[in-house]
Amino acid sequence: MKAKEILTELLSGAGISINGEMPWDIRVHDNRFYRRVLTEAEMGLGESYMDGWWDCEALDEMINRIFKAKLDTKVARNWKTWLYVVNTKLFNRQKSSRASRVGEQHYDLGNDLYRAMLDTRLNYTCAYWKNAANLDEAQESKLDLICKKINLKPEMTVLELGCGWGSFAKYAAEKYGANIVAVNISREQVKLARELCRGLPVDIRLQDYREVEGKYDAVISIGILEHVGYKNYRTYMKVVDRCLKDDGIAFIHTIGSNISTTFINRWSDKYIFPNGMLPSISQMAKAMEGLFVIEDWHNFGPDYDKTLMAWYQNFDSAWPQLKDKYGDRFYRMWRFYLLSSAGGFRSRSQQLWQTVMTKTGREQPDCRFS
Repeated sequence: MKAKEILTELLSGAGISINGEMPWDIRVHDNRFYRRVLTEAEMGLGESYMDGWWDCEALDEMINRIFKAKLDTKVARNWKTWLYVVNTKLFNRQKSSRASRVGEQHYDLGNDLYRAMLDTRLNYTCAYWKNAANLDEAQESKLDLICKKINLKPEMTVLELGCGWGSFAKYAAEKYGANIVAVNISREQVKLARELCRGLPVDIRLQDYREVEGKYDAVISIGILEHVGYKNYRTYMKVVDRCLKDDGIAFIHTIGSNISTTFINRWSDKYIFPNGMLPSISQMAKAMEGLFVIEDWHNFGPDYDKTLMAWYQNFDSAWPQLKDKYGDRFYRMWRFYLLSSAGGFRSRSQQLWQTVMTKTGREQPDCRFS
């Protein structure tokens, strides 16, 4: 059976047609597309889209259907993928000496890109859409929800591991009067975060999370655990334990995987989040064991679908002002990233967790969890 026939049959099982009339159908421009996808799986799908070999109006819905039909498990991995998987098992790809790579490749791309795409506070993590009418409101709701979960009060000290452009630090200092120390490995983010937080009790440091010291009332992270790596989850938890006061509260906001693994797909690793991976519940729980009591585990993964679609609309609308700097291939790469991610959350293949922990032995905190 030819590659075209095999892939057409696989896609039909997900309700996707080649050159069909539905918005999630694929329009093929280059017949090399079929063999490339069958031999290179997600790498072939993503790179052939970047190369202009195919298009799809509703790419997000196409990916949703692919995941729901489990087509990602029906295309065999080639030797390059197996070598990549073995590499993730043998080596610590997120060790200190490699920590800055994702900052340089992804977060330092350009503040103009992120200002155009994100909300006014520059939150680059999932928003909380309950009772929110737009992206700005949803992101403020997320920030306020975190403050409530850690029972934030004036003069409390908070350590934030991985702070982006300082959106939480600024909000917590302005709205709650808290004192924040925040660390980040992205030079461009740190530079802008310091500017945005000027005059507030906020200390933004260019520093790896493993290097922090001191004792704090709360230790939090919003979107860093996806970069920590399974070989370092226990190290991360020990850092939190070391820096958290005995009566303090720890908090994690992270994308999560339904299964335990050691890698993300090769396309995302190469083009978007080098050395990234998503933790599972069992991996996180094992890393916490003996250190923390889990007080609350909140899943609002479907909100990430809505967040990513809002980011895409902002990005697409701003593209005329961005295209001369970034170019057409970048547009296709970024479109594939945002919309395929939305489809992943829509299919429930990925989750968004907020976890509240305390040290063993202390009284249960009086926090509002949602």
